[in-house]
Amino acid sequence: MPKAKTLQLKWLALASLLNSTGAAFLWPLTTVFINKHLGESLTVAGIVLFIMSITMILGNYIGGYLFDRWNAYLTSVLGAIIATLAIILMIFCHSWPAFPILICFVSFGDGICASIINSFGNFIPSKDARFVYNMVYLAFNVGVVLGTLLVGILYPISIRLTFIIASCFYVIFLLTVLFCFNVPLRRQIKKKQKTNSNEANSHQSLRKVIVYAIFVHLIMIYLAYALWESIMSVHITNLGIPFVAYSLLWTLNGAIIIVGQPIISYFAPYIKLHVQIYIGLLLFTFSFLFLPFIHTLLGFTLDFIVLTIGDMLSIPGIPAWISEITPVSKSGQYQSLISSTVSIGRAIGPLLGGIIIEAYSYNTLFITAFLLMFTTFIPIMITNHYCLKLK
Repeated sequence: MPKAKTLQLKWLALASLLNSTGAAFLWPLTTVFINKHLGESLTVAGIVLFIMSITMILGNYIGGYLFDRWNAYLTSVLGAIIATLAIILMIFCHSWPAFPILICFVSFGDGICASIINSFGNFIPSKDARFVYNMVYLAFNVGVVLGTLLVGILYPISIRLTFIIASCFYVIFLLTVLFCFNVPLRRQIKKKQKTNSNEANSHQSLRKVIVYAIFVHLIMIYLAYALWESIMSVHITNLGIPFVAYSLLWTLNGAIIIVGQPIISYFAPYIKLHVQIYIGLLLFTFSFLFLPFIHTLLGFTLDFIVLTIGDMLSIPGIPAWISEITPVSKSGQYQSLISSTVSIGRAIGPLLGGIIIEAYSYNTLFITAFLLMFTTFIPIMITNHYCLKLK
């Protein structure tokens, strides 16, 4: 494909939207399809979800590695082709064991693409990285809302139709990558390296500590997020609140992000990035401390709003922060690790949650999640404080 001079933000955001929409068809569908249509147990469905997470982590790593050491464009095409071919095959082959095998290939391709999209975000010219990642995050969440809405409508009609529509999103995503992502990055990398060449080497080891502290904390954040995506539905319905109310919480989540993210982007230049992230992470963390005392739909709604605002303030800012404090020549490596934390946290969360609930209680689980997040947040704040003092 002919090379453009630079990748435009609109194409990166479109790719994020299309990929997340297609993926959002599959994650909520997997458990119910394996259990209800393929006749396998919930334990088997859980194992499949776990393997999906592992293949996504592998895709994250390979995507970041190849972005730095091979060819960013060809790597993005490779990931998009793997995911698209697998979902197209799923239209015709969705019995057991074809379905779990193919969905793991989709997950692997998505893992590559997630790392590539994050990594390309560091090379959008004339746009601040903070603004870029805010827009990519917004596009991703619009895709999640659209995908989950469509799968809820299409799945009761026909599983084959569901896979056909999901495939359409993946095909358009592949075409977007083919025609828009073929840009030269080496010159931009050298330019950014020259710009950052005056940084003191003494800061690098301390910054690396900050980065890995952020990664550990992100695993805990997504571990907790996975509880809302899985176990919280059971907890809420056990309290006599209908399942539809739980589903509407996620609709509310998407609506708040779609409306609120542009507002946050507007005010972003007036607040330091690390301060914004601190506020968001603490809001997210403390929302779990309140859960043991909540027993009504209104209470869960307010708590989920606090969690969503914390999510908006922190999560899209983290890739921009990482790009500020890491070498540009290793963008793929570090951005892929961000993507991997999502998969690791979501793989561990439901398993750990089930173990703690069976052994103790839901309240013990919520307090444990709070403590894991709070204790891993403190090293980030302390290390960054000392790094700022050295400037």
